[in-house]
Amino acid sequence: MLRYQWENAVRFWNLKKGEELSSGQKVGHLQLFDITHRKKDRSSMTTEAVEIMAQAEVQRLRDQMAQMQASTVEQITQLKAEVVAREAARATKATRKYDELQLQLQNMMKMFQQNQSQNPPS
Repeated sequence: MLRYQWENAVRFWNLKKGEELSSGQKVGHLQLFDITHRKKDRSSMTTEAVEIMAQAEVQRLRDQMAQMQASTVEQITQLKAEVVAREAARATKATRKYDELQLQLQNMMKMFQQNQSQNPPS
């Protein structure tokens, strides 16, 4: 590690981000690679370093996309479950209402038959 790379690494650790990372999270190999493979002007040292960083960025984006897709699938599954639950509640309510109306109709029929038997038509 060259002197200015070491200085960059020290500056990194003195930053708030470095403090947050050192408080329990591990610093990724990629972050360390990035710190140690840059010139003073923050440009990459070699084309190989540029390629490695580009590949790492592509992989990070792929991982992020996969995570987003998994999250989306989870949200869709949750929404479908909510729809099924609402439909089941609606069906239960409709069945209950039908049963109540059926019971009312039966009671009315009994009352009508009782009324007919007590007062036969002349």
